[in-house]
Amino acid sequence: MGSLLIIGWNQGMSGLAQQNAEYLSETKLIEQESTSEARLPTILSFVVDKPNLITLLGLSFGLLASFFALRQNFPAAIIAMLWAVLMDWFDGLVARRMPGRSDAHRQLGAHMDSLVDLVTSATGPAILLLSIGEFSPWFFPGALAIVMAGVLRLAYFDVFGLDSNGAHAGLTIDNTPLAVAGVFLLYRFIGIDFFAGILYAAILVLACLHVAPFRMAKIGGRWYYAVTGYVIVLTVVYSFNLLAE
Repeated sequence: MGSLLIIGWNQGMSGLAQQNAEYLSETKLIEQESTSEARLPTILSFVVDKPNLITLLGLSFGLLASFFALRQNFPAAIIAMLWAVLMDWFDGLVARRMPGRSDAHRQLGAHMDSLVDLVTSATGPAILLLSIGEFSPWFFPGALAIVMAGVLRLAYFDVFGLDSNGAHAGLTIDNTPLAVAGVFLLYRFIGIDFFAGILYAAILVLACLHVAPFRMAKIGGRWYYAVTGYVIVLTVVYSFNLLAE
């Protein structure tokens, strides 16, 4: 009988010790999680980062482009749109030249880049198309097409990125403002109705190319100089158009 009591006592104490150990382990885990949450960086701390600042500058240009498009100041809208694209090109270049940049800054910067691209390279051209069409319902499908293509293209890239050959699916969305800026050179030389049709067709073609199944190699290197030169030249051209109005 005494032996049974001793065995029962030992088992009870062993169970109690195990429960205490589990409780202490859970308490320690909660404390670690609380400490980890307390050490999370603030949102504004990511603004003090050169690539992210360039991305936000691009967002500013993108919003300016939409503002001018709504006011039907098309030369100013094109200039702002072009510089938004240029900022999009250079934020990645600056980021790659910062080897000490934290993983958190890289990840948040990548998400910021996609969100800003949607504003500058999809929503901006859509508003421009609607404004050229005097906000006629007939122009809504074209505007919707480029925005939907932008959402699909950017979401796909965020998930799958580049393939093993360094290529991505479809035409990158930052090509839309560059192409639209080129098409807009015709604006002063043909009738507004005919030009609106050309721009509509160009937007639809670009929307299809953004989600097309072909693979396209990621461009860089000398293309930075080409895009910079293109933006500067067209900025000068559209600035003269502004002065002529």
